[in-house]
Amino acid sequence: MMKNSSVVDQLLLLLAITILTTPVLSDLVLSKVERRIDVTSQIARVTKTLKVVNSGSESVSEFTLTFPKFLGNNLAYLSVSHSEGKGKSKRSLANLSVKEANPKGMPDSISFYSVTLPKPLNKGDTLTLEVVAAFTNVLQPFPEKITQRDIHLVMLQESAQYLSPYVVESQSLSIKLPNARIESYTKLENTKLQGSEIKYGPYKNLAEYSYAPIVVHFESKAAFAVAEKLVREIEVSHWGNVQVTEHYNLVHRGAQLKGEFSRLEYQDRPNPQGVSALRHLLARLPPRAHSIYYRDDIGNISTSQMQSDSKKTEVLIEPRFPLFGGWKTFFTIGYGLPLSDFLFASEGKRFLDISFGSPMLDLVTEKLIVQVVLPEGSKDISVTTPFAVKQSHEIKYSHLDIAGRPVVVLEKNNVVPDHNQKIQVYYKFSNINLLSEPLMLITGFFVLFITCIIYTRADFSISKSSAAYLAKLQWDEVHWNLVSVTFTCNLLISYVVDIENMALSFVYQVLATLQEVQNIIQKCLAAHDKLEASLRDLSRTGDIQTCKAARKSTDSLLKDLSKDLRPLLASLQSFPSASHISPKVEELVAKEKELQEKLMAKHTTVVEGYEKKSSGRDIENRIASQQQKIVALRQEVDDLLEFIDEI
Repeated sequence: MMKNSSVVDQLLLLLAITILTTPVLSDLVLSKVERRIDVTSQIARVTKTLKVVNSGSESVSEFTLTFPKFLGNNLAYLSVSHSEGKGKSKRSLANLSVKEANPKGMPDSISFYSVTLPKPLNKGDTLTLEVVAAFTNVLQPFPEKITQRDIHLVMLQESAQYLSPYVVESQSLSIKLPNARIESYTKLENTKLQGSEIKYGPYKNLAEYSYAPIVVHFESKAAFAVAEKLVREIEVSHWGNVQVTEHYNLVHRGAQLKGEFSRLEYQDRPNPQGVSALRHLLARLPPRAHSIYYRDDIGNISTSQMQSDSKKTEVLIEPRFPLFGGWKTFFTIGYGLPLSDFLFASEGKRFLDISFGSPMLDLVTEKLIVQVVLPEGSKDISVTTPFAVKQSHEIKYSHLDIAGRPVVVLEKNNVVPDHNQKIQVYYKFSNINLLSEPLMLITGFFVLFITCIIYTRADFSISKSSAAYLAKLQWDEVHWNLVSVTFTCNLLISYVVDIENMALSFVYQVLATLQEVQNIIQKCLAAHDKLEASLRDLSRTGDIQTCKAARKSTDSLLKDLSKDLRPLLASLQSFPSASHISPKVEELVAKEKELQEKLMAKHTTVVEGYEKKSSGRDIENRIASQQQKIVALRQEVDDLLEFIDEI
């Protein structure tokens, strides 16, 4: 069924390219394209080296990547970087920003991605881009069902020519296969088969959106291990340990087994059967992992091996039974990690630096859920990830917890080993919170021992002449006295609480007013920045009318904000508890007003200079003193805002 869908997608793509009449996105030209496709595992990894040349007259700041829709729908990972140098001296620089694009007038059968270049590419300039993409579910088993004796064949559908919205002057493609056993492949001009590698090209002077479909039918002994759902729980303990627990829901997505399974044929060593069966998984853990376990619903599974060195710890996990196509299994692995290797401090916060994905090699995860359980009392939590994930927060209760432990939940679909990168979870935590659980235990045992002492020494006889009865009368008298004193104390406490609540109410009102004042000042500063931006646009375009229009809209906005400030200042002055902060707020408003006046004067001077057609240097000399005063006032406003924010 998936095979038929891919064929339909390719036919739709060819039809769309045939009727495509949309103009070229820019004057960029790809002078050289080298594509390498690695299908030695179930993940199709595509590496592209693109040499981009700007043949137009205008600079270009974005580059467009395209994929056929049937590949774009299965894109799991995409990374673009620019490189410098050649051969051994070639080095890749920082990754570039990539986002999905939807250009108008383009067919739905093509997926578009926009890449932001490190700097605008001017006329005649060149840039080399390195593109790494990983696709899942593109290697389709064919046939879809096989017996235990059959070999596992898969089919890859691609294009010998690079699908691009730009002209390609030279392009080549190489496909690396698991072995030299190839059932069939599409033969085009300049096609070579060298062992387990097929090469297409080079092809010269390809037009935009060139596409030449190819199909490669070959043997793959790789196990198509897919985790339908993986839940990773990372629990941080400030007593020195990070506990990781991973729950796997695993399925073999290769060709399904047809007929019955024979253990005898499977274990026939001279003629092994079921070579595509999932026999084991290799987990690569951090070097100092300890307390490793592997179990399922039945119990502990002993068919695993572990070896470690100073760089890594490898665990070879063997399921209870081999997995053939369509078979499933469920298991859990867990291990501990030293806290000092993964928890660090930065700018008053602690942060956990740990890998995101599964430690299993060549595993595809359809849905990955990472739960980072922080110690009770953690606050100001934030997460940094190298790619987009869905975030949420939960609370988990464990032994001796009162408020519960905060849990950061990260979710991502279609995860491949390329996603196994470091994530950082930042939070604040006081060491005093470490004492809460030991104190609870000490208090509990103390109460228990006191209760036992009282019980063993008490006299429970009921005779009125006994010492126990007389002691009980004395105790009752003391008890009622205590009740009376307690009642009086409760009344006093209630009065104190009412007074405290009134004081807190005033404090909250003051804080809310301060927050509104801060927001209005921030909006004023944003209006200042917009006014400065209009001056920069004026120096670049010379459009005086647009600059005046920006001045007019800014004036209107600042007047409205000034009206909003007046009642807030009056409200703040009416609070006795705000007497110590009110002068600072008034100073902040005055400084912002002065800054506003200086900016308006600078704007008027620059516009008049352009109207009189004065030189740029002359205008800069006229506003130099104003600019110095503006910078000083802006710094004073920022300092006052920071002071109020600390309050």
